[in-house]
Amino acid sequence: MKKFPFSGLCLGFWLLPLFSAFSQQEQPNILFIVVDDLGYHDLGVTGSSYYETPHVDRLAGKSYQFTQGYTSSPVCSPARASLMTGLTPARHGITDWIGAPEGEAWRDMGRHTKLLPPSYSHALDSELTTLPEALQEAGYETFFAGKWHLGSEGSYPEDHGFETNIGGFESGSPKGGYFAPYDNPKLKQGPDGENLSMRLANETAQFIEGDHERPFFAMLSFYAVHGPIQTTEEKWAKFRVKAEKNGIADQGFEMERRLPIRVEQDNPVYAGLVEAMDDAVGRVMEALDKAGLAENTVVVFTSDHGGVASGDNFSTSNLPLRGGKGYQWEGGLRVPYFIHLPGQDQGQELSIPATGIDIYPTLLALAGAKAPAEIEGIDLFAAGKRKKSAERDLFWHYPHYGNQGGDPSSIIRRGKWKLIHYWEDGRRELYDLEADPSEQKDIAAQEPKRVKEMDAVLLAYLKKHGANMAYADPAYDAEAERAYLQGVREKRWPALEKERKDMLSPTWQPNANWWKSKVSQD
Repeated sequence: MKKFPFSGLCLGFWLLPLFSAFSQQEQPNILFIVVDDLGYHDLGVTGSSYYETPHVDRLAGKSYQFTQGYTSSPVCSPARASLMTGLTPARHGITDWIGAPEGEAWRDMGRHTKLLPPSYSHALDSELTTLPEALQEAGYETFFAGKWHLGSEGSYPEDHGFETNIGGFESGSPKGGYFAPYDNPKLKQGPDGENLSMRLANETAQFIEGDHERPFFAMLSFYAVHGPIQTTEEKWAKFRVKAEKNGIADQGFEMERRLPIRVEQDNPVYAGLVEAMDDAVGRVMEALDKAGLAENTVVVFTSDHGGVASGDNFSTSNLPLRGGKGYQWEGGLRVPYFIHLPGQDQGQELSIPATGIDIYPTLLALAGAKAPAEIEGIDLFAAGKRKKSAERDLFWHYPHYGNQGGDPSSIIRRGKWKLIHYWEDGRRELYDLEADPSEQKDIAAQEPKRVKEMDAVLLAYLKKHGANMAYADPAYDAEAERAYLQGVREKRWPALEKERKDMLSPTWQPNANWWKSKVSQD
């Protein structure tokens, strides 16, 4: 695997031969694979020694791997809206996962926080030109399978440019779980015990292997590896034994600011869910080969945000990155980010920062089309071809409290510097990601001029685009919040440690039929 630093010159030098050949081809097909809640280090190719992902690893081995690949939001709906629009959440207005409480309804969560979260858009704006709509205009057939979570009826995939929609509706998690029978109005019922990830892969494979008069854009948007985490008894047993062989740590969690956070990758149920997703990716890649389309198909693989280390199912550890889904640190924002181009048989690592908003213009350029003028992202490969660095200010805006323990905050990254502005008290943290990728040393006090300059740019960006903001809760009770946090430390943390050990016990089982996964095997 060749590795290249953050340099437009190096990027351009190595891409030019490939693009000379690629530019002579017809419009490529595009396969866009998005995994839900997959952490940066949840793949073998990105450093996990516990999870097993041979199919994704193989794809990465012949792709451009953006080692500083980012989501546009630490939670799902905003990140997905950014993939579809090429705009940051501050611009498209979906700043929290659709369905999250806003305003005074937040008090029902019992967190007793200083701020109340703002209102946000609950559906993808129909006035915006989405990626599938733009590709349709460029002559593409469009197909969607899996998780949508960008609005209810009237704002489904078929309302935003997808000619076919299988499984996409308002739900952010797999209703009915990962094994049939499903509870999904957009997915025909499968045989009892059928695996959801493989079903979505089979639907996508069937589309790929069908007849096409136009180039296609197929988006496989897994519900996996979002909670509820479920797997088969066989996969659980396999990874339970593997965890035991690796050595089970006495402690699996540490305390973050608001919630415990997982520090060990040894969850055998989650590992089985990850492997099932990988099996499904293998099925789709096999379909490309079978249909004779592998040599003329762009494949993009990414996650909507970082892995779930706190809250939800406390599924994985993102270490050495700090935090996870819902957090303002790198564990919540860094994601696997691979782009395979036709004719590419060797992988290359690129450290140029790339975010979710860049996929839209990059794919449009590969399709020979021009992105709408309002798009904020950049064509990643054009930046390299021009032999110019793609260094630019990157922005994140999440004015909400994450279910996972994150704080209302906004972020700017400039080169190696990352500044976090906290909305509770205006506090700023500054990290040198080159020297401190784990964000353990806040150097804001040592860099007052840099903090002032970056903060001013961040605030000007948010003001320019009318970004929504959290606001003070007049009913805030500091003592109630202190009691809540104490309860988390004294009760929830020990309960999580017990659940972890129970799941690693040879006699553990979730229920009699393993989430219905045994039904078809009896």
